[in-house]
Amino acid sequence: NKWTVLVMAALFNGVQRYGQLQRQIEGISPKMLTQTLRALERDGLIERKIYPVIPPMVEYTPTALGSTLLEPLAALCQWAAEHLSEVEAARDHYDSSSV
Repeated sequence: NKWTVLVMAALFNGVQRYGQLQRQIEGISPKMLTQTLRALERDGLIERKIYPVIPPMVEYTPTALGSTLLEPLAALCQWAAEHLSEVEAARDHYDSSSV
């Protein structure tokens, strides 16, 4: 889903805490961020490190497996940037001709 891609892209910027991810990913609800992080951890794509401090501190980072997504995600982002105007034009055409 779109949140998975956005979370992984944010994690490629380095180790991130929950609050940092929430601020970086516009529009993601706390519930969706938590669900996405749990799913990525379950799939072995990210690692969660919990520090025994008050208040609790948790950091997320890509695993070796998750890091293999960097190149394909970078290519996808590059493609999206290069073709954004074409996609928007196609959407406008579709929306104006749909009943």
